[in-house]
Amino acid sequence: MYVGAVLGTGVIALPALAAEAAGPASLLAWLALVVLSAPLAATFAALGARYPDAGGVATYAMKAFGHRASAIVGWCFYLAVPPGAAAAALFGGAYVSAALGGGTTTTTVTATGLMIVVTAANALGLRVTGRLQFMLAGLLVTMLLVAVGLSLPKAESANLEPFAPHGWMAIAPAAALLVWSFAGWEAITHLAGEFRHPARDLPRAAAAAVVIVGGLYLLVAFAVITVLGDDASGSDAPLGDLMARGLGGDARYLAAGAALLLTMGAMNAYYAGAANLGAALGRDGALPVWFARGSVAGEVPRRSLALVSALSFLALFAVVLTGLGTKPLVLLTTGSFVAVYAIGVAAAVRLLPKGTKGRGSALCAIVAVVALLVMAGLYLLWPLAVAGAALLYLRLNRHRRPAEATAGDAPEPLLETTADGRESGS
Repeated sequence: MYVGAVLGTGVIALPALAAEAAGPASLLAWLALVVLSAPLAATFAALGARYPDAGGVATYAMKAFGHRASAIVGWCFYLAVPPGAAAAALFGGAYVSAALGGGTTTTTVTATGLMIVVTAANALGLRVTGRLQFMLAGLLVTMLLVAVGLSLPKAESANLEPFAPHGWMAIAPAAALLVWSFAGWEAITHLAGEFRHPARDLPRAAAAAVVIVGGLYLLVAFAVITVLGDDASGSDAPLGDLMARGLGGDARYLAAGAALLLTMGAMNAYYAGAANLGAALGRDGALPVWFARGSVAGEVPRRSLALVSALSFLALFAVVLTGLGTKPLVLLTTGSFVAVYAIGVAAAVRLLPKGTKGRGSALCAIVAVVALLVMAGLYLLWPLAVAGAALLYLRLNRHRRPAEATAGDAPEPLLETTADGRESGS
């Protein structure tokens, strides 16, 4: 689930876009974001292991800063998923269109089909979703490794020169493009309550995901640059071009299959996380109580899932009908996730005990968050608007505010786990 949440549509298009912005020096942007991801993933894993709850980052914000902060981060995440899902579905649909033809019609029909499949899988329950995700992640990793492995013998070191054709400063805008590829380190926290042993399994999952995702991203980016050379810049289907070089002939159909797997994996994980979050927000008074059904571990939050799916279809058809394309969707999503990261890391610094590895990771993650905030720039205006809407909803529905959040919005006492597994206050 964790690999699928992060390893997604970034592999489809962004290696070529980053290469166009910074040339081979874009590899440094990829590497920098992999390094920044490690403390972020470790921080959210530590929070999820200590406080396994469907609310994820919203729950941590509640414990650290109170009900208002929880509602803000919950709304930011919840309303980031629909435009992100629409953009991801359109990325996958574009690969199918490149293989079969049909232009915008094929792209839109494919994107619609992806949304229907992912919604149905999640509606069947988390157990089905988890198995589907495991299958998709395995097939995806295998396909990427085969494509890279077969194409790398055709790599040429001459394609790495000049290394920074647009100057070293071009690495920053390339990194800004790649933020989309690394959103997702917080997604697994919403599913922490479904783990049999979250304190043990979440840190393992986070470590494995950083290694797998970071390694695959770097391999694909390196292969795209060294194998495709100048053809990498501006390519609409860099993964398809890479497969064609490695496998010979026309590999558009195989690339379309890979794109569908990537897209479905990312959408599947985010639909599951957002559906659980919406139910938790309904339970806690940040959304209407009608959405609260499904907030208990093991239940399926179908009402929240229905809203996520409906908003995703709305975003999809809005950009298709207006012809705006996916760029606005990507930037709105990125701004929201950066805001979620900032609040989540701040909560971790306050909640996690001093001297623990988790708190050390949170302190390191502050550097990553500051860098991401700089990259987001003006697109932070969107999460600011969402925050204002969340606070307005709370004000208009003060009677629904949970009692446990009213006593000064004080954070809950921290719990220390002793050697025999018992918890003690601190």
